[in-house]
Amino acid sequence: MESSVLQSRNQENLGFWIGYMVAYMAVTSFYDSYKRSLGYRFVGADMGDNEKAKISEASVENLNSLLGLATWAHQKCGHLGEKATHRWAQQRGILVPLDLIKTVILQCPVCQHEQNRHVPGMGMERGAKGQFASFSSFISTINQKKEASGNRSSPTQLVIPNNKNVRDLPPICLDVRQKQRISIDTLPPEMKAAILPEPTNPIRGRTLKDFQTDLDKAKSTGEWKAVHDFYLTTFDSFVELNTAFKRDVNASVNTIEDSRINTKFLNAVYDALLNTAQDIQKTVLKGIINSLLREWKGPRTKDDLRAYFILTQNPQFSSTTTYVIYAHLLRQIATLTDTDHHLLIHWFKKMAQKRFKQLVDRLLQFISLRLFPAKPEDFPPLAKCTWWIPSATKVLALLNAANTLCNPPLIAYTDFYNSTLDHIDLMEEYQTWQFYGNSHRFSFCQFPFIISIAAKKVIIQKDSEQQMISIARQSLVDKVSRRQKPDMNMLFLNIKVRRLQLVSDSLDELTRKRTDLKKKLKVTFVGEAGLDMGGLTKEWFLLLIRQIFHPDYGMFTYHKDSNFHWFSSFKCDNYSEFRLVGTLMGLAVYNSITLDIRFPPCCYKKLLSPPIVPCDQNIPVGIGSVTLDDLYQIMPELAHGLNELLTYEGNVEEDFYSTFQVFQEEFGLIKSYNLKPGGDKIPVTNQNRKEYVQLYVDFLLNKSIYKQFSAFYYGFHSVCSSNALMLLRPEEVEILVCGSPELDMLALQKNTQYDGYLKTDLTVRHFWDVVLGFPLELQKKLLHFATGSDRVPVGGMADLNFKLSKTETSTNWLPTAHTCFNQLCLPPYKTKKELKQKLTIAISNAEGFGLQ
Repeated sequence: MESSVLQSRNQENLGFWIGYMVAYMAVTSFYDSYKRSLGYRFVGADMGDNEKAKISEASVENLNSLLGLATWAHQKCGHLGEKATHRWAQQRGILVPLDLIKTVILQCPVCQHEQNRHVPGMGMERGAKGQFASFSSFISTINQKKEASGNRSSPTQLVIPNNKNVRDLPPICLDVRQKQRISIDTLPPEMKAAILPEPTNPIRGRTLKDFQTDLDKAKSTGEWKAVHDFYLTTFDSFVELNTAFKRDVNASVNTIEDSRINTKFLNAVYDALLNTAQDIQKTVLKGIINSLLREWKGPRTKDDLRAYFILTQNPQFSSTTTYVIYAHLLRQIATLTDTDHHLLIHWFKKMAQKRFKQLVDRLLQFISLRLFPAKPEDFPPLAKCTWWIPSATKVLALLNAANTLCNPPLIAYTDFYNSTLDHIDLMEEYQTWQFYGNSHRFSFCQFPFIISIAAKKVIIQKDSEQQMISIARQSLVDKVSRRQKPDMNMLFLNIKVRRLQLVSDSLDELTRKRTDLKKKLKVTFVGEAGLDMGGLTKEWFLLLIRQIFHPDYGMFTYHKDSNFHWFSSFKCDNYSEFRLVGTLMGLAVYNSITLDIRFPPCCYKKLLSPPIVPCDQNIPVGIGSVTLDDLYQIMPELAHGLNELLTYEGNVEEDFYSTFQVFQEEFGLIKSYNLKPGGDKIPVTNQNRKEYVQLYVDFLLNKSIYKQFSAFYYGFHSVCSSNALMLLRPEEVEILVCGSPELDMLALQKNTQYDGYLKTDLTVRHFWDVVLGFPLELQKKLLHFATGSDRVPVGGMADLNFKLSKTETSTNWLPTAHTCFNQLCLPPYKTKKELKQKLTIAISNAEGFGLQ
């Protein structure tokens, strides 16, 4: 019964896959169509150096030598079946009788061991029927594990392969060099003397010049046989791939980052591939299938990893017709060990930027088209291949890790975003990640680098809305339980402040209502009538930030060289106002308010150190891993001086006469600080200057401002205490707080609302002609003048709600703005010249944050 069910499943799978090109290639008899490899030969004790070894039965007088030759061939082909071993030997000019190979296989302890432990349906069948079983059996075997987990259609329910499950997967690759060897001691006496020396690799017969010559000749004559044979032999196996593209085959590895691949040769082969005939391209795909289907035992070798590295760069995988093969390649890479993954990461980071970007785009396209196929009938049902997307995402994670290791990165981190994910159920992904984080259930939130900042903002907003609703509901229940009449105000964080005591009132309100911080924010200015529809809230943020960051307030120091604010290191008795600033930033994120704050990138890196507030209050927070590059962003002159110290070629101790002690001015007094115990007595030398610079940077950016920044950290996380924060990079936190610096004025024009004007009015047309002709600096000033910030919200110009209003005033007046409503008031100027002159004066002389 069980065998009939398995047979029925195999037939069903074969019928399903027969529509794909890969099924045709898989069920084709690979080795019957293969010709003898041109330009390659194996080197052995009985093979000449200048001609291909040919051994016939008549030339062998001693049966011992022939038995040894058969044994050697059986070993080298990876312990294949009798016919496959015979065919393998014939292709290399080794003529050994089939009966003799049968005898060797019967006496082979490895083959006997494999037969004893073989489980039907697992792995590839070997024997007289050929090297491989049917592809339908292979697919059925692969599907066993995912079918056991149930058919799931949602991408949030995918099961990602992991290293613990590697042994459960079917063995689909053969490592011919890590196969268990036959010990000479286990052989009969008559066979010991005939064992041939073991070759390491085939000798490379083609070079880049040879390939280019064959290619040019084929283009001119139309005879493609040489090119076809090259592709056929090169992609036949992992061994052949290494033979063709590995540099200095017999040389030792010098560095972990060197893949030892002839990159120019590989790129030339792949660049030419897509311009060849279809039969050549099919031949390559057949060879790849052949390589992926081979059985393997034990850990992968570097040659195996090198072959994977080569195959991932195949441009054929950009076509959806190859996605079945591509998926199995990605799965094998995804289930490698961590050690193997680390090696691949080092190789990926050495790729050329163009090739690296193509590889990333190929994987992103694979994921997108698997989620939303243009023609669903072109792919197997998602429930039948739940491992496709997790495998591709995990391989993409290797590329992201490689990109992160590069300084500067090969591509921008935003190039890993997949905008297709903006259209799936993000909250389901988020909840899957939260509630099943320790299981093997797949969620894109496990790999946040692939989620765009817009999608992350949606997750954060919906998560905050859920928390707001939960808190408001609890407040309502508490009111009712105490028999109190509920009112609408309990659903909001209501802030009442006086304009003249703005900072103190805000601090008191936020401290007193700390439990309500995750409710919807509403602001009221005492003594002023008005309903807060968003304008008053934004005005409160703008006024408060403007006052706190004023130099006279003393909390932050403005550095003109970098245009950034940084925390003042002056000691004070109360750090609650630093907590207020952190709370303001958190409220801005949760209420989708863009703030005009200028903190350097390392501030946001420290803000995520750690991303979740530790339960133990004794654990330090806000201590980031800072470098000299971080100091360059804030204090470029000081950083330049320290860099000069690092590169100084003279005697540092005698010429600089410095110690591990630094000095700072505080309220007119000079204070000294030791960078390490006894630092005032430790001279800075050529040997310890790196340590000095690192300790100095750590002192400036961490230790000297620890109390200030920790208060700031706790204020921010008092509002943003959510697992969603773990999805963010420091750069993304900055964008959520301050907006994006990328301006698209055409998008602003498209999304502008008009009050008193029509978009076809002459003044409006003059306005956009002027604005679009402004240099970037003036465009930023215009945006700052009208909205209070020169940055764009995460959702782009569409989320800015920019309004252009007509004012019935004299054209002698300058334009004005209501920054709380992102509104620009423009008189009806008669000429474009007058409009440009008045607008330029207004935006170039705006005071402070755009508030008059």
